[in-house]
Amino acid sequence: LPRAYGVDFGNIYKPNKNIVLNTALWYLFSEEEFVYVGDAGIVEPSGKSRRFGLDFGIRYQILDWLFLDTDATYTDAKSLENIKGEDFIPLAPEVTVAGGIAITNLGKFSGGLRYRYLGDRAANEDNTIVAEGYFVTDLNLNYQVNQQLSLGVAIENLFDVEWNETQFATESRLQNEVTSVEEIHFTPGTPFFAKATLSYRF
Repeated sequence: LPRAYGVDFGNIYKPNKNIVLNTALWYLFSEEEFVYVGDAGIVEPSGKSRRFGLDFGIRYQILDWLFLDTDATYTDAKSLENIKGEDFIPLAPEVTVAGGIAITNLGKFSGGLRYRYLGDRAANEDNTIVAEGYFVTDLNLNYQVNQQLSLGVAIENLFDVEWNETQFATESRLQNEVTSVEEIHFTPGTPFFAKATLSYRF
């Protein structure tokens, strides 16, 4: 089996009782990068690779009932067996951010506003095809009627943004095309969606 070697250096810092910060700087070398080939339904080797990056996180209790958290990452991923400019690792994330704000025990209310961001990223080795990033926000709110009964509402994609969930570059040919074309194929992300919940605990 191919080996992978990694090293990381990080810290956890608590400047006061309400804030926790964490950071990590890391490096990963792999003797073999495996890539999934959708059309063939197989995983094929593509040579050595290296990644390095920086992770950052914050947890902040603003009030007794109000919390904020954010995690962000930056990653540089490259193939070591391709020439410069053609050494991108398809669909390897470069920038990601996720977090939100939450309320707990605010009277009978609880809930949160959550977001996730994934930046644009190369969809093929020379970065001539780009998988588009997205920023999506979700919301949930709950009301505790009594010890047994609670009501809630959950909204996905609060601002109804258009986004692509699964994306990959592959060849396809329409009926009126002479030759196949390599382009992005994708699964559309969930549009605005809301649901109500009613929970009863025995």
